[in-house]
Amino acid sequence: MKILLVDDSRAIAMVTTARLESFGHEVKHAINGQTAIDLFQAERFDLILMDIEMPGMNGFETTTRIRSLEGHEPWAWTPIIFVTATDSDTNLVTAIEAGGDDFISKSSPESVLQAKMKAMSRIAALRSRLALANGKLQDQANRDGLTGLLNRRAMDMRVDHLWEMAVQQGKPFSLLMVDVDNFKSFNDHYGHQAGDECLCAVAACLEKVAEQANQDQMAPGLFAARYGGEEFSLIIPDAAPGVHVGIALAVVEAIAALSIRHEWNAEWGKVTVSVGATCMAPASGPVHQVFRMADDLLYKAKESGRNRHEAN
Repeated sequence: MKILLVDDSRAIAMVTTARLESFGHEVKHAINGQTAIDLFQAERFDLILMDIEMPGMNGFETTTRIRSLEGHEPWAWTPIIFVTATDSDTNLVTAIEAGGDDFISKSSPESVLQAKMKAMSRIAALRSRLALANGKLQDQANRDGLTGLLNRRAMDMRVDHLWEMAVQQGKPFSLLMVDVDNFKSFNDHYGHQAGDECLCAVAACLEKVAEQANQDQMAPGLFAARYGGEEFSLIIPDAAPGVHVGIALAVVEAIAALSIRHEWNAEWGKVTVSVGATCMAPASGPVHQVFRMADDLLYKAKESGRNRHEAN
């Protein structure tokens, strides 16, 4: 396990560290509560051994602060064992109320300490597996069941966060709305199974465009999402004005290059998309206005003949 040892006594910390390392654990020492909080924010630990009596910020207050930090993280809970020379009932109650999970006396024999570490190792392993499982479930909940792209709910949550950051930092924010041309006719003519396969192919192509733009550092942070039905979105949280135009052109060309047969798509004879691309530099006001501008440009692209993009 990776253990954070919080104790204001360097001598006691050295002895405890030696004992824990002899059991095969990795130990980092914090000399006071604030140092412990700083280390906790910088690294992940499987267990915290917390001294109660420390000058300034005591162990109870430090633990309360750590639990507050964990409240902002999904599936986070680091076991905390209080270590003290006075294992009174009052200390035990206060320790649990502060967010501690166990209590051990500094005078406990080595066999007791080793037994505690074995128990905590099992908990750490279980916590790791649970966090992994919950992470997979969360990812599944954020993904569109058909295309695998981010779904509308996950997109909205991420966009709200990125938009707020862009407004606060005075950065540009770009959005592309992508619509598969004459998709209803495609579904009616080729069937819903073919329609699903078409949407999956379009989604994979959009994701590839996004990945390439990220790799080329053209549009760092660009990601694609399924907006709904045959509509998709590409979000560029921070890129130079004008980049969105190049991305829009790349999307139109990449989808056309798939050459998916579509006899009912006007003169093209294959699946194409129309794109509305907008950039607000710097970002300001409510985020819904950006979607409205992109929608207006998308409508203009369709009115102008489809298989094209319109941008501001």
